[in-house]
Formats: sequence, C-alpha cells, structure tokens
Amino acid sequence: MNGLYRSTVVTALVLGILLAASGHARAADGRIGVELNKLEPLANACRAYLVLTNKAGAAFSDLKLDLVIFDKDGIVARRIAVQGGPVPDGKTTLKVFDVEGVQCANVGRFLLNGVMTCEARDGKRGDCVSLIDTSSRAAAPLIK
Repeated sequence: MNGLYRSTVVTALVLGILLAASGHARAADGRIGVELNKLEPLANACRAYLVLTNKAGAAFSDLKLDLVIFDKDGIVARRIAVQGGPVPDGKTTLKVFDVEGVQCANVGRFLLNGVMTCEARDGKRGDCVSLIDTSSRAAAPLIK
C-alpha cells in the first residue's frame, strides 16, 4: 500500500467510526435518547416518527412526553402529549403519531417541554427530563 492510499483508507475509517459514534438515536449509558427521526406529510396532518433508546438502566412502564410544535416563524402551532412508554431497558422503540392540522412543511422545530408521566417498572417515579437527550434526523430540530 502506498502512503497516499493508506492515508485515505485511515481517514475513511476514522470518519466512519465518528459517524457511527454520533448516531442520533444512540443514548449514552444512564440516558434515554429521544430522536425525531422523520416527518411525513399527510392530507390534514403531519406524521412524526420518534425513536426512543433506553439505556437508563431501568424499564419504564409509563413515559408520556409533553411536546410543543413551533412553525417556521417561531409561533406555537400545537402542543401534544405523546405516550412513549412502555420502554424496556436496553431497547430501542418507535413511536408514531399524527399532529392534526399541522403541515410538515410549516414545522420549524419540536420542543420537549417536559415529561408528563415517568414511572419505572419498579414503581419508582423520577425526573425523566434530566435523563433525556434529544436529537433529530428530520429537517426540524427536537430540542429540550
């Protein structure tokens, strides 16, 4: 292998590792990843796909998210509750929901405003907002 080829291969491998490590739906140990994966336009709604990755070390029987959708001008378009649970420990799940009366092309961003309910399978309740990392693969960001 010549030096230029070897350097190119090493650079490609490093970039591949960095991209894999920065995967949006990944959650660090002790965390819950919530990723806005995709927005799909429907006739009278915007269908949203959320990927939840639970590495919190506990299974959650109930996890209800309080989401606010802003339009591209920063004006609140809709506030909705999304049932995210149950979320088994160490599992990645997909939650799909429709936002009625909102067109995907007009969505500016999603805000995880809070967690309405958060109950671990052992019955303990906690501050799940502090456990959640948000990300987005969609054109609209998901922030908290």
